[in-house]
Amino acid sequence: MPETIYGIRPVVEALKSRRRKVLEVLDSSGNGEVRAAAGGVPVKKVLRDRVEDLARGGVHQGVVARVESYPYSGLEEILAIPEPLILVLDGVTDPRNLGAVLRAADGAGASGVVIPKDKAVGVTAAAVKASAGASEHVRVARVTNLKRAVDEMKAANVWVYAAEAGGTDYAKLDLDGPVAFVLGSEGKGVRRLVREACDGTVSVPMLGAVSSLNVSVAAAVLAYEARRQRG
Repeated sequence: MPETIYGIRPVVEALKSRRRKVLEVLDSSGNGEVRAAAGGVPVKKVLRDRVEDLARGGVHQGVVARVESYPYSGLEEILAIPEPLILVLDGVTDPRNLGAVLRAADGAGASGVVIPKDKAVGVTAAAVKASAGASEHVRVARVTNLKRAVDEMKAANVWVYAAEAGGTDYAKLDLDGPVAFVLGSEGKGVRRLVREACDGTVSVPMLGAVSSLNVSVAAAVLAYEARRQRG
């Protein structure tokens, strides 16, 4: 079923990546970058009110696009990538957090992001916007059972760490190899059964007054450290 995404960067990245078909672009801004990236996709000049209606309150910058449904990947696709670096989200319900994680995953060159189908947000228009279009480049697998997904990763020789307070300092771990980081929601953290299925725990030391980082910031720190160790 067609969906609507909004904002200049999300629309441009969808046009560039071609991972899902862009049916049409509606533009009230006259943005040159959007038109340059269109590559044969119809770009219709419309009034701003029309864009407002389609964006449903989102910050659209005068541009929306009608696109096909988000093309989720299979976990096996992500595991097939040599030396995979994977971010796994357990119970993250805020699309802005998911979008920020996708942006971090793209920046760090992660192989993919894994999310559960139930009790978690999917790649919605708000998540696409928060990702600045990174969602259109990053592989996202949506799985029925997160514990089973962890088991599959371990069976594929991926070392899986659950992020939690009291875990091993990330800077002291050898992350130069296939690795996955499981991060939970800020309220509940990683669920017990999922955490117990992991090979170990990891933490980012907090040196100030607050006790934790936003999930997307923690994901970025861990992913970039794994990337740094790979050289």
